[in-house]
Amino acid sequence: VKNQGEPGGGPFWVNEKRGKSLQIVESAQIDAEDKKAMDMLQSGTHFNPVDIVCSLNDLYGMRQDLLRFVDKDSAFVTRKMIEGQEALVIEWPGLWNGAMADWNTIFVEVPISTFNPVKRVTDLLRPYHQ
Repeated sequence: VKNQGEPGGGPFWVNEKRGKSLQIVESAQIDAEDKKAMDMLQSGTHFNPVDIVCSLNDLYGMRQDLLRFVDKDSAFVTRKMIEGQEALVIEWPGLWNGAMADWNTIFVEVPISTFNPVKRVTDLLRPYHQ
């Protein structure tokens, strides 16, 4: 969806040891000290609303082993609040950040109406959650 200032990741070309691939990159994965990378993040026109279509079978109808697409080197550290205390947490490759390495990826723009985020409990007060 078009970027409207919500927190989260967006579509980027990622250079990795296997080559270049389209992936969703979370803001926490970007080095805040890297001005060029932060400029790209800030100027991004779209972000990920977590609408993903994935075929579990290959073109021959055989079940795909999705674990073979995981880039195990893509873990990153984020800050989380746990019982009122800030903690550093290691996040391993999830559904898209690192687990999409080498997928045949196509990004498609969808209407903003498909995105109804809940990052904080107060987000439930937004009109589309009523």
